[in-house]
Amino acid sequence: MSLSPWLKSPFTDLTGAVISHQWFGECAGIEMKALDCMEAYGIDRGIKECHLLLEDFKECSLKTKQFQRMDAMRFERHRQYFKGERSKEDHYAKSPTADSF
Repeated sequence: MSLSPWLKSPFTDLTGAVISHQWFGECAGIEMKALDCMEAYGIDRGIKECHLLLEDFKECSLKTKQFQRMDAMRFERHRQYFKGERSKEDHYAKSPTADSF
């Protein structure tokens, strides 16, 4: 995992905030905790000490577990449909009604 640029210049300082999650809000808190931890320990030791925070931030930003869960549910629906356990009308979950929330 690369956390610092290979070549540091004023251009990398100016464009470093573009690749940040601070603008979007959902992962901003986790990102700040991970970066504060990395700042406290430094790059080499921080990767070991802040491993859990970095993994949480990676999951928040990439959502790999969420996509794996969606794929597993979709594959299970397809399996049930092809085995005849689910009808064509029930192949996909029904949309919630308008007043359900």
